[in-house]
Amino acid sequence: MSASLIASQLDAAANQWLRERLVDHQVLDLPLGQPNLDVPADVLILRPLNVRGQRVDEVPVGWPWGLRWVQLVSSGIDFYPDWVFHGPPVTSGRGANAEQVAEFALALIFAAAKQLPGLWVKDAAWQLSPLSPVRGRTLGILGFGSIGQSLAHKAVALGMQVLALSRPGQAIAEQPGVTRAETLQQLFAGSDHLVLAAPLTPATRGLIDRQVLSHARPGLHLINIARGGLLDQQALLEALDSGRIGRASLDVSEPEPLPDGHPLYHHPRVFLSPHTSAISTDGYPAFLEAFIDNFHRYREQAPLANLVDTRRGY
Repeated sequence: MSASLIASQLDAAANQWLRERLVDHQVLDLPLGQPNLDVPADVLILRPLNVRGQRVDEVPVGWPWGLRWVQLVSSGIDFYPDWVFHGPPVTSGRGANAEQVAEFALALIFAAAKQLPGLWVKDAAWQLSPLSPVRGRTLGILGFGSIGQSLAHKAVALGMQVLALSRPGQAIAEQPGVTRAETLQQLFAGSDHLVLAAPLTPATRGLIDRQVLSHARPGLHLINIARGGLLDQQALLEALDSGRIGRASLDVSEPEPLPDGHPLYHHPRVFLSPHTSAISTDGYPAFLEAFIDNFHRYREQAPLANLVDTRRGY
């Protein structure tokens, strides 16, 4: 097998890191957006294409060129057009950003419990506020993949009770301090803070609807660090207005970004961030290490890790 040419949409620093570790192969810097290859690359590292209101659903001329493997940067596949999956094998970045996303969810829990940033004072009119503990509270987790497991481990270390429900067909990994919920209704009824960490698939789109939200423990803090499409946003606004949901911390929405004037921007108990929980100042260390491991499998013609199954949706 001749040397590989890897066409990569990662940033220059990440591509240089790859060059230094794959000295017998070539790494080509590829611009963001729809790829157009006029070189004989056999591996493509692809950033999300259908984002920020942009879509590139038209199949590029000559696709899939001579590619033999496509590596996605993200763990989800919903930001990529269908044509990406009609060609060579595709692998995802599943698990590569689990630690930083779990840390972000934990930060949101602390922000809610400790009334941050509203607690900070700007003048001498100090008002003492009783703050909620984190220890002893129950954290619900929907989706017990790498993010859910990392978050559960951190929460148990803080003395939280953890109630988890996996996606259909996935068993809850055995983990000390974690109790398995039997139903969505039980998960919502038993949680003080609840993190949505499940993939967006045809089976999970709109899963968190009015009926599910009606079972929430009154005042529930709902956190979504997965995908906006999991959640009926109108039903969430109604649950916030009724007090059934006490606070919503959303790193994702549908669409992204929401249009100007959307009620989620202005609701006093909604805290919306711009889908940034997976982005780290450290770059892509876990992703790059996982890619190198998979690259060796590819070169050895061994089965690739994190293969995408479009029927499954991730």
